[in-house]
Amino acid sequence: MVRRGCIWGWLIGAVTLIVIFLVTIVTIEAVLGQRLSFPAYGERVGLVRIEGILADSRDIVSDLRTMGEDAGIRAVVLRVDSPGGGVAASQEIYDEVVRLRDGGTPVVVSMGSVAASGGYYVACAADSIIANAGTITGSIGVIMEFAHFEELFGKIGIGFDTVKSGEFKDIGSLSRQLTERERELLQLTIDDIHAQFVDAVALERGMTADDVLRIADGRILSGRQALEAGLVDRLGSLRDAIAVAGRLGGIKGRPKVQEPARPMRLALRDLLSGSLSRALQPSASSYGAQYLYKPAK
Repeated sequence: MVRRGCIWGWLIGAVTLIVIFLVTIVTIEAVLGQRLSFPAYGERVGLVRIEGILADSRDIVSDLRTMGEDAGIRAVVLRVDSPGGGVAASQEIYDEVVRLRDGGTPVVVSMGSVAASGGYYVACAADSIIANAGTITGSIGVIMEFAHFEELFGKIGIGFDTVKSGEFKDIGSLSRQLTERERELLQLTIDDIHAQFVDAVALERGMTADDVLRIADGRILSGRQALEAGLVDRLGSLRDAIAVAGRLGGIKGRPKVQEPARPMRLALRDLLSGSLSRALQPSASSYGAQYLYKPAK
């Protein structure tokens, strides 16, 4: 009887621990607003989501690097649902995709609702690009915008005195319109950044620069139009992309999928270090050139 009581005690204790563990996981997921990912074993396909405006590349680059270092990850799917964003962020993610691919890990892109401009830039380095027929993509181009309130400031009696070291030091000032010389200078910069985009697409898609330039005027394309233009390889869904990645990675049968675990975004140390105040400030990329599709609102 004593032994049977001990067994029941161990069982009740084990069940209690399992329940506490599950409740803890559910609570953490509720706080983080996302599911937790635990280490998996065996051959897998990694899934990295690239979503929203690309203002900071750090998390995505870190995810890609982690996937490349995991021997069990045989291929990676990038789920791109982004209108693009900052030039530097787009180029840094693109560079990491190239390193991952050239390091021997096949990369497949699955395009969601929008994979345009910088969203296409990061996608074009993949071994295979799969879009939905109605995906909005393309928008190969660069944009830089400056607001000015010269007339408004004049009406309410606000003036500016500017002391600068050179003619172009206050280019884009809110207090006045661009001069013709400033506009010409900015256009040269935009043209160079645009050429970098065109060169990347031509290199990755096996096209000539002239072929890319015919559609690199900022126009958007549907997934089906992009297929005809040679910007994507086939039409399909995320499930199709995972299946293709599994085959490229040599995985037999339906592949297991692993997404990267993401730490809590806002920790006490961030508050103490002042990260919260920085997070509330506009991204630096919003002030510069952008690979960004901006539909009219």
